[in-house]
Amino acid sequence: MALKNKKEKNFSEWYTELVSEAGANLADIRYGIQGAIVETPWAVKIMRAYEAMLEKEVEADGHEPMLFPTIVPEAYIKKEKEHVKGFAPELYWVTEGGGKKLDEKMYLRPTGESQIFPMYSIWIRSWNQLPFKRYQSRISVFRFESTTRPFLRGREFNFFECHDVFATHEEALKQIERDMIYTENVAHKKLGLPFMFVRRPQWDKFAGGVDTYGAETIVDGKVNTIASTHDFGQNFAKAYDIIFTDQHEKKQFGWQTTLGPGLIRIMAGLIGIHGDNYGLVLPFEIAPVQIVIIPIIFEKKSADVDKKCKQLEKELKEQGYRVKYDDSDNTAGWKYNEWEMKGVPIRIEVGPREVKENKLTLVRRDVKQKEIISEKDLDKKIEEHADALLKNITKKAETELKNSINEAKTFADAKKILETKRGIVRAPWCSIDFDGQKCADKLQEEASAKVRGTLFGKEEKASGKCIMCGKPAKHVVYIAKSY
Repeated sequence: MALKNKKEKNFSEWYTELVSEAGANLADIRYGIQGAIVETPWAVKIMRAYEAMLEKEVEADGHEPMLFPTIVPEAYIKKEKEHVKGFAPELYWVTEGGGKKLDEKMYLRPTGESQIFPMYSIWIRSWNQLPFKRYQSRISVFRFESTTRPFLRGREFNFFECHDVFATHEEALKQIERDMIYTENVAHKKLGLPFMFVRRPQWDKFAGGVDTYGAETIVDGKVNTIASTHDFGQNFAKAYDIIFTDQHEKKQFGWQTTLGPGLIRIMAGLIGIHGDNYGLVLPFEIAPVQIVIIPIIFEKKSADVDKKCKQLEKELKEQGYRVKYDDSDNTAGWKYNEWEMKGVPIRIEVGPREVKENKLTLVRRDVKQKEIISEKDLDKKIEEHADALLKNITKKAETELKNSINEAKTFADAKKILETKRGIVRAPWCSIDFDGQKCADKLQEEASAKVRGTLFGKEEKASGKCIMCGKPAKHVVYIAKSY
């Protein structure tokens, strides 16, 4: 049974239905604080799976885990003026404890820089400690967002961050390339979420940073940023006294980068990009249940069918698969709908005929086509279907991203594309430095869109005139509406 709302006709209602109403039941929004959702076991298991992938990636590249308190003293955030200016409107303040007014206000972390860097100034002393790479995951951050939506924008949400210190700027810039590779290896290669990696314009960089880079996916014609990485230069090192003694016994400020994979945004991508009118479509590697076994009973329960299903479940679990034998009293049709809604990649159907002939009926979630196989071929077929599902949904997502990019030579062209085709507009632009901000403000005012940035790692030669001011274009930028 399909969802009531159709993805292609009413994405917003479809998304809400899939996430929090009937659907896959990923979140309950009835908690008493706007923007603070209760994530269900199914959602938590999915997110933990790809969070573990990210942890594996960063640890393989030398990062070690750490875990900081949630609460931060006010003095910490005041040390970097641009940073406090950027985050001040979103802060949650703590002013009382134990029924008494605190001597110093504290706040709940909106991100980790202001709480982590004071400790880095204590820990880092010498060049032989560098590069210094740490990360924390499975934490919550708090931001007073004006608008909220499950897994797209929240006031409390799951967070993952890497904070690195280097002896030179060149090393820091190389880390940004590695940050993109982490995102590629997990988001694209394992989860099927392709992205554009862009350098943000100067007016839209992280507060206090030198440069910001974002991994942009497309969900229903809007940009969904699934990861961002920041070049801090020495700005935060100077503000927080992160100093090391170099090999010549001279004091130097560290060069820093920060990576923030957007855990909830990745979840939104999995839902909004791969999901269809029947529910979620999950890559095999992250599905909480990878294989569901459904008994086909026509009149009364069959002992032979039940025995075969239990045997299959036991054997597949022993091989390391996450398997569920659904022996509930619901009809087979009900079971099909439920597990399709949850995005289970492979369904095995077992009826009297399958038992008699030593065969199994397999159904892959993305294509929903039945295939009758010999039982002895099951292991091979599981591997084939898992691989084929990922390739199929990845290819569809890649095509969608590619087709979402349209050229514009004038503002009129860009506005028309944003209103009709939506997606991403590729256009000539005067400057991505601060002198181009007036054009960006006008774009935001008249088209409700933003300059996302220029492509990272690929120099695109600009031609023609800026679509907003008519000055000779210095850059090729990508413009889109965003969540």
